[in-house]
Amino acid sequence: MLLALVLAWFCCCTGIARAGYAAIVVDGTSGKVLDEVHADEHNHPASLTKMMTLYLTFQRLHSGQLRLDQQLPVSAWAASKAPTKLGLVPGRTISVRDCILGMVTKSANDAATVVAEAIGGSEQHFVEMMNAQALMLGMTDTHFDNASGLPGPSDASTARDLVKLARALYRDFPQDAAYFATREFTFQGKLVVGHNHLLDRYPGMDGLKTGFTDAAGFNLASTAVRDGHRLFAVVMGGRTAQARDDLMARLLDDGFDGRQTPDSLVAQAGMVSRISRTRRALAALSPIKSAEADTVPASLRTTHRRRHVVVARAACTPRKGTSCTRHGKRAAHRAKGGSATLAARAANRKAAATERPADSH
Repeated sequence: MLLALVLAWFCCCTGIARAGYAAIVVDGTSGKVLDEVHADEHNHPASLTKMMTLYLTFQRLHSGQLRLDQQLPVSAWAASKAPTKLGLVPGRTISVRDCILGMVTKSANDAATVVAEAIGGSEQHFVEMMNAQALMLGMTDTHFDNASGLPGPSDASTARDLVKLARALYRDFPQDAAYFATREFTFQGKLVVGHNHLLDRYPGMDGLKTGFTDAAGFNLASTAVRDGHRLFAVVMGGRTAQARDDLMARLLDDGFDGRQTPDSLVAQAGMVSRISRTRRALAALSPIKSAEADTVPASLRTTHRRRHVVVARAACTPRKGTSCTRHGKRAAHRAKGGSATLAARAANRKAAATERPADSH
């Protein structure tokens, strides 16, 4: 306990990222900040890191240095990455297109590393390229440790920096923006289902990226359009995926309607306890890099495909200027019965998790 308290104090005093809650909403055209809470606080980006990996991938595609159908070699280093991943095998290959889809949907850490090695020669050199590009985009409070967002002792970013990156992806590569709306794809004969549940639940949302590690909490970058008006938003440090998603929906609703979201609602969705921060400081410094850069801990996921898909496609609630798709209405009916049970199980397991070291899922 003493060691944990010392480490937590050390992290706060030296500026190392911690899992505090943060949120920001900006106008997609002007970049004007419509709402923000702790937008400049340093936090772990988790798999929101892959937005930068994808930015550099799109750069190489449009410069002709990569092709979508190009086969990239899978190294032992890439294949050894902790979940979530596609389960790539050393010595085999994977196309650039499948790497992109794997990162966007399953948040595949092995696919991110394959791309990093193909572009940078090594993941370490690619990380240097990521950090250089971050500075060029004005992300002055960001430092990446790897290409995937797995735990690292010095990886850090802010909600403000990450919303800059989200806007840059749509501004600089508009022809590639459709990738971020991908819900699922087929890889090696198997259906890979995405983690961004809010795509089905929030009308007008067409991207971007989810993220989770013990050190970061539940993160989300989103963009949505209503009546031709696009907003971008980032939520960091959510205590659960559901709380994070609900907060994002509220932030976007309020942003479109010209209202400020109460700070208390942002706080309720975030991890604010001193114990949580201590655990996540330890997770970030752990040499066992086995935390998932994902939206849902492995212990909360089901292996049954049918149940997994129903859980992933949450109910759609009509909002001003929008309407639910036929699929969204069907999903709402299917998900109604199971969502309460899942939420209860998640709450129970989340409570139990505070009693054990946070170095794995």
